Amino acid sequence: MLIHNANIITLGSEPQIISGGALYLEGGRIAAIGAPAELAARYPAAEKLDARGHYVMPGAICAHTHFYGAYARGMAIPGPAPRDFPQILQRLWWPLDKALDAETVRASALVCLVDAIKHGTTSLVDHHASPNCIDGSLDVIGAAVSEAGLRAVLCYEVTDRDGQEKMRAGIAENLRFMRAAASQPRLAGTFGLHASLTLSDESLRACADAIPGGAGFHIHVAEHEADEEDSLRRSGARVVPRLDQFGIWRDATIAAHCVHINESERDILRRRGVWVSHQPRSNMNNGVGAADIDGMLAADIKLCLGNDGFSNNMWAEWKAAYLLQKVTHRDPRRADGMNIARMAWQNNSRLLRRFFPRETIGEISVGAAADLIFVDYQPFTPMTAGNLPWHLLFGFEASMVTTTICAGEVLMRDRKLLTLDEAEIAREALALAPKVWEKYSQYARDGF
Repeated sequence: MLIHNANIITLGSEPQIISGGALYLEGGRIAAIGAPAELAARYPAAEKLDARGHYVMPGAICAHTHFYGAYARGMAIPGPAPRDFPQILQRLWWPLDKALDAETVRASALVCLVDAIKHGTTSLVDHHASPNCIDGSLDVIGAAVSEAGLRAVLCYEVTDRDGQEKMRAGIAENLRFMRAAASQPRLAGTFGLHASLTLSDESLRACADAIPGGAGFHIHVAEHEADEEDSLRRSGARVVPRLDQFGIWRDATIAAHCVHINESERDILRRRGVWVSHQPRSNMNNGVGAADIDGMLAADIKLCLGNDGFSNNMWAEWKAAYLLQKVTHRDPRRADGMNIARMAWQNNSRLLRRFFPRETIGEISVGAAADLIFVDYQPFTPMTAGNLPWHLLFGFEASMVTTTICAGEVLMRDRKLLTLDEAEIAREALALAPKVWEKYSQYARDGF
């Protein structure tokens, strides 16, 4: 395929803006970058895709999400509103994940994947939980990802809260899927853990002993003070040193949130090469606080950007990350635009390459994965590589995404989905919602 009439934003470590350029795609990768006439002459038989002067740039990447949370939209929580994050877990998320079966796991994944394509997010790192549907649940999600044509890293959340049999089933599901995904070009597996506060020493040891060499974990860390308080009660140590004793911190491990870690914990994560993901909209919604993203980046933590199951509009996450720090600290110098870019395009890209080592993801360069979006943005001030982050923060909107491509396959063209039927997926999900909500309500009332 030859993409022509394009204004190219390369991103990468040294971003460039190339006006009136063209890209030739072959075998799911970018095979050539150049002038339209030159590439048209070199590849006369190529299918042509006119970008119509839109900006062509790498697709967005989400470093931490939860497809299974889709059915929470519009759902009422029985009783008075939860007063803090531990109550939100107990009265919303834990009853909801129990209500899911294979059919609704698939439906919740598909509606999130539709959302990702429409918002130009081509790669996602998901963290799944469905304690009454563990075995094969990651295959169900993986099949939905493959149907959509996107790229994803999947895991199952191991926890003690549903008993030892289901804890062991979660371990088995992670290991099975990690092996199965090894042969899938757009899927990868990692080993999911819920959080220190729902994992005993025995369970942590079982997980650490089970995981193959070179692999890592995906775990929530100090999202709320309760995680630190629980760890101190259990072990006399804070969360990060407690988990360090079990070998959880590896250079392939993702630690989500880290809102309440201290400087010594941060140093452990840095030394171990752990990836940390920041989810500002979720942190605001749950009232848990704001992670010290400037401090983590200054300490050379590999800090990434996720959405924690909010919409897959990652530019909205950029904006939230930028603004949250300023209002929290009452300091407009916080969260410099370049720091947001460092998280959202540089580190997110590096993270995905950790799971897809044969691919260069998140940049436009010869040989890179052809994960691309077209953006109908009309700048009315000069846009350069130097001020690009501020155009993305203050100008770009996900509604401007017109075309989404992953591994060279066009998933949406001129805002029309090609691999998924949005209306049918919404109808099917809506038909299943009463069953999910009824089951959820029963579990929630029992817990309340």
